[in-house]
Amino acid sequence: MSMNNFQVCERDLDDTTLERYLSADAVAVDTETMGLVLGRDRLCLVQICDPSGYVTAIRIALGQTEAPNLKKLLEAEQITKIFHYARFDVAQFEYTFGIKTKPIFCTKIASKLARTYTSNHGLKNLVLELTGVELDKTAQSSDWGNAQNLSAKQLSYAANDVRYLYELREKLIEMLKREDRFELAEQCFQFIPVLVALDIQRYENIFEH
Repeated sequence: MSMNNFQVCERDLDDTTLERYLSADAVAVDTETMGLVLGRDRLCLVQICDPSGYVTAIRIALGQTEAPNLKKLLEAEQITKIFHYARFDVAQFEYTFGIKTKPIFCTKIASKLARTYTSNHGLKNLVLELTGVELDKTAQSSDWGNAQNLSAKQLSYAANDVRYLYELREKLIEMLKREDRFELAEQCFQFIPVLVALDIQRYENIFEH
């Protein structure tokens, strides 16, 4: 991982980096947490990447409740935020910082709508099929709470989780349009904040009989 296109920030984006990301039409975003249970497992790291491949990893402090510059970026309506499984990350941002992320593109939802020939919609499978790159996911289950002492392997893993989302989005949009499913995908993306509100309030399966 080249350090020329990677930086680490403490608690929030610095003003210069915020302006850089605000000039993009889209940014790729991911998070690392202590686990998958909202409200129990805290947000530890936020990764952001712009179209040029410039990645910032923001270390989130224990008990931190505000990140003003991150909020400005994630709520900027002119910039699409690209996630893989947006529902989880968007919920973390709203639960931790009160951030209402918009607009959203989710590569996992796009994959499920476009790639109906497979049940493999994880990021590793998606990147391998659409870009030919095999991601190293060995650092996925590790202690992200020890933010001050993250290893080079952890930081490389975190950076790669956002670095390929642009290419995935473009190829998935092409597939969705070809199969006449792009409009449905956009409607799904617009519904994610409703799902997040339900998740935060602990509602489950309300659309089932």
